[in-house]
Amino acid sequence: MKDTSPRLADWTLLSLVVFIVAYFFFTHEGLYDYDDYHYARLAHELASGTFQVNPDARHLLAEPFRERLLVFAPVALLYRLFGVGIYTTTLWPLLCTLGTLAICWALYRRRAPLVATGAMVLLGLHYFMLTLSNYLYPDNILMFAALASAAALLWGRRPEQGHPALWGAGFATLTLTAFLAKETIVFYLPFYLSLLVVDLLRRQHQRFWLGAVSMGLVLLIGYLSFYYAHTGDALYRLHRIEQANVYFQPKNYLGSQRGQLLARLTWQPLASFIAAGVGVALLLALAAAFSHALLHPEARFWLWLALSSMACFWWGSTSLAHYNPITLTPRMMAPLLPPLCLAAGFGLREALRNYRAAGWLALGLLLCALWLHNSSAVIYAGTGFCFAGLFLLDWTGRVSGWLLSHLPALFIVALATVLAIRPLYFMAKPSAFSFFEQQAIIRQYLPATAKGVVFVDEHLLEKADFYYDFTPPPALAYRRYESARALPPAPGQPAWLLVNGSTLTNPELTRQLIQYTEPEVLAWFPHRQLVAQKGKVRLYQVFP
Repeated sequence: MKDTSPRLADWTLLSLVVFIVAYFFFTHEGLYDYDDYHYARLAHELASGTFQVNPDARHLLAEPFRERLLVFAPVALLYRLFGVGIYTTTLWPLLCTLGTLAICWALYRRRAPLVATGAMVLLGLHYFMLTLSNYLYPDNILMFAALASAAALLWGRRPEQGHPALWGAGFATLTLTAFLAKETIVFYLPFYLSLLVVDLLRRQHQRFWLGAVSMGLVLLIGYLSFYYAHTGDALYRLHRIEQANVYFQPKNYLGSQRGQLLARLTWQPLASFIAAGVGVALLLALAAAFSHALLHPEARFWLWLALSSMACFWWGSTSLAHYNPITLTPRMMAPLLPPLCLAAGFGLREALRNYRAAGWLALGLLLCALWLHNSSAVIYAGTGFCFAGLFLLDWTGRVSGWLLSHLPALFIVALATVLAIRPLYFMAKPSAFSFFEQQAIIRQYLPATAKGVVFVDEHLLEKADFYYDFTPPPALAYRRYESARALPPAPGQPAWLLVNGSTLTNPELTRQLIQYTEPEVLAWFPHRQLVAQKGKVRLYQVFP
């Protein structure tokens, strides 16, 4: 079966852009947690000229957020241009998600359209990457910068490429840029260094590596000098990372989870990949590794990058002082996905050429579905049936000429339909945070000129100044519900009760942050009068 026309990749990219943008607006939940709020606050500091490189002279802060300049600096520019808002806060991660797909498209639109199409579908419809497009977290930003770095390495070493030294300099620049998003770009370093050694031994691509090493040294010296000038410590960022490891030690594999270390180093990463929906791309990448696709040098490039970065994720350590594997939350897998999905694109092309590969893929995917036996199993069962149908179709040999020529496009549509089931489900679900209703009530009834006290839940309390462009109202104080019993409002002081029914019933918050129910909150304020209601958000005026 011949590879398809570039138009398939073009239409796939366009369709995914439309779908991802629709998902962005239909599922947006505002600020999610402390991390995205903190990055937004840093962006405001940078935009307003109050940002400090080292505000922590006593080394009391644990989070390395302030050193991840690529996460919040573009947001600061958006704040300067359009003001503080939830969409200006989260536009940057959305653009990075779309940019990652655009790189896949640019890499193989003409060379291997089916590879580009498969990689874009697997990456663009991955649920967790879609969700992270809505929040100012570093993971999708890192994913974009990391893929740009690897693509520059691939592009710059292609035989027909002109100006290899410039491509090498660009590769070094993009690698450091990715480091400014998140430290886990180091997952790529073993592969980069191995490729450098191999090329030196073979005396290949010398101009590329000369440009890369030269620019890398200049940038590294400049980076270390910057921190030495501002903090007196050239390795300031490394020390902050170690500081964070010490701070979170009670919750990591050096502390309370020490007994889980063996499981973490053996079967748990694989289980996490399957539970996060990465198993589809993983099986397709394996199909590429054990097929004729391995003869393609660029297939080997992405396979080895995926394998080495997965090894770092599986057995690497977040600390140089102690052995502590990275947590297995799905967003930590972000840098693994681009090379894995591109390798999977080669595996998909092989499955469309070889019915045996399709059969093995169907078996593996259906086994994943049986192992999961939960709602996420739909992804594996659906894709498994797609490959089983492909296997039976090719095995019988009863394929018309029209179907044979259109089979890649039809299969991509079927695959995308299955992968879109979970995102579509969440697009149809009601809001879990009611952010926009809450924002509307605050803007209308609790403006910056208001006076008094507002009793709110902990989730809103730590982010309240975001609703006022990070400038807290001078005469309006936000306090937690429980404080009303110990410190009631002063006589004559206006007081309000803001109740967000979505927040108070959100399982992600009620497990730890919020330890009370809506009826309990209302019982604490028996003398109240409803002022406004939007959806599940209600504002009361309370009286002594």
